[in-house]
Amino acid sequence: MRTAPTHAPSTERTDHATSQKGVARPTPLMSLGQVPWREIRDSTGCAAAIPLLLNGVAWGDAATARAAVGDLRKRICQYGFVVEQATAATVPFLWELAQLPHVTCRAEIIQLLKSIADARQWESTAAVYPKLLNHRENPVVWERAARKAVHARRGVLRGLMDDEDTAIAQATTELARTLGE
Repeated sequence: MRTAPTHAPSTERTDHATSQKGVARPTPLMSLGQVPWREIRDSTGCAAAIPLLLNGVAWGDAATARAAVGDLRKRICQYGFVVEQATAATVPFLWELAQLPHVTCRAEIIQLLKSIADARQWESTAAVYPKLLNHRENPVVWERAARKAVHARRGVLRGLMDDEDTAIAQATTELARTLGE
């Protein structure tokens, strides 16, 4: 069974840019290349497009970023409740993007994280059809790994709940409730 690795995004810089206060800032999405995207699957097949979509969220204008989040949702949490093999590997990058002030669709990212945390489709199906657990690629494992990845970064919730943007604060509060925080 192939499962998606759960690498944490790196905060190491490869250049020496500094913020206005002279402190090095982390470069977003530095560890995208550490995930074997071509070897894991999303709802469309090969997950190789996920890094492009994450970069679209990170660096695109508002329309581009919003469209990229919509595409990510279709690929990693289809219908808002069906996770895929690539979901757990994508979650740390979503958390990273949700914390970046320049990202224009942070509330939508947080809502996507909530959908992933709520996902129980495969577990519910396996409860009725236990043979699902015997498949070579076990989607129940993917679902549990994805929820675990969302829970692993819950320490950043407080900062996001205090955000000036009420949509971000509200989405974060809803996610915190889902995570039992």
